[in-house]
Amino acid sequence: MADKARSLHPGVQEQLDRLAALSPGGDRLGLERITALLDRLGRPHDELPPVFHVAGTNGKGSTCAFLRAALEAAGYRVHVFTSPHLVRFNERIRLTGALIGDERLATLLEEVLDASGALEPSFFEVTTAAAFLAFARTPADAVVLEVGMGGRLDATNVIDRPLVCGIAALGIDHQQWLGKTLAQIGAEKAGIAKDGVPLVTQAYQRPVSERIAQVAAERGARWLARGRDWDAQSAGGRLRYRDVHGSLALPQPLLPGRHQAQNAALAVAMLRHQHQLPVSESALSAAMGWAEWPARFQRLHPGPLIGERQVWLDGGHNAAAARALAETARQRIGTPLHLVVGCLTTKDPKGLLEPFLEIATSVSTVPVPDHDCFTPEELAGIANGAGMNARAFASVEEAVAAAPADVPVLIAGSLYLAGEVLRLNDQAPV
Repeated sequence: MADKARSLHPGVQEQLDRLAALSPGGDRLGLERITALLDRLGRPHDELPPVFHVAGTNGKGSTCAFLRAALEAAGYRVHVFTSPHLVRFNERIRLTGALIGDERLATLLEEVLDASGALEPSFFEVTTAAAFLAFARTPADAVVLEVGMGGRLDATNVIDRPLVCGIAALGIDHQQWLGKTLAQIGAEKAGIAKDGVPLVTQAYQRPVSERIAQVAAERGARWLARGRDWDAQSAGGRLRYRDVHGSLALPQPLLPGRHQAQNAALAVAMLRHQHQLPVSESALSAAMGWAEWPARFQRLHPGPLIGERQVWLDGGHNAAAARALAETARQRIGTPLHLVVGCLTTKDPKGLLEPFLEIATSVSTVPVPDHDCFTPEELAGIANGAGMNARAFASVEEAVAAAPADVPVLIAGSLYLAGEVLRLNDQAPV
């Protein structure tokens, strides 16, 4: 699936057009191209501040948000690299708290593309290289680095010595690149492990944990598993965390959903199992309320797309994310609700829809602009075949306008669709 990006800044758009013409597009794993490209750029990845490296199928972006919030609450200057962007390409690169500016972004992209020559790097590889240049040239205390896809062969895995690595929740996704079983996918994610570096993970079923243990041992990483080396539970309105260093009773995260408490706990464990950047309990507590992550069960503001109606937005795009979202929607919104959904052709539409069978009384299916997706008619057919009451629409604008006015609306199925919704509602991340 080729990445798409547009910018209102002519200098940035010029470089994005160059990138679209240069790169073959689509997902490509492997470290050869990114290594060669970074060599040509002077190996900026060797000059980064301490790196917190995060992989996972679901929750890695939210974990990065909690890491950033806690480090900033502790007074540190933090760079952040995440993907994909929702509205503006700049969202992928955050320098000491602010999105990278257009002029600087255009200059960095030009430098990377000029160095690319015949390498034909992918969209993500060029973006990664630009981020590393920006991070190496801007003083900071830490880098929070989100894996793009997988781990072992992801472009971010050129970092030789991160401060700590983490793996969030695992699910079946990107099977054509990462494997068809959770154990295979877990092994690919664990490929970010490094010799002597803590690898902090959630708890997984035995076949998965055994493969992660094997990869960690092969790479000489110190594996710190939830349920054995650290743990956390939500109880009494608090997030209760414990490890060998002691126990904490933190506020529940402001980001809604039980899965967000799990992501927050992983961030806490990563911070507590490194010793270079101390983070106090008060900073960890502050992070629970400070962390923001758009399009993760986000209540939209009144705006040009939704008017005054109650609309929630989530970028969840696989079966595991859909199950977590349906549970959160049941608790936070209640039932019934109206579901607006789009789905890329690389995803499992039935797995995405089935968790909403009992809580969505009606469904609108929409396209995902600029991406290969199931047509609204195809998706409506799948939904109706599963026993849902679905109707196809040519756009998310038409679907929202036609949605029942007397029930809450939930828009889900793709981060790319979520980005279009935020753009149309004048609610771009900042």
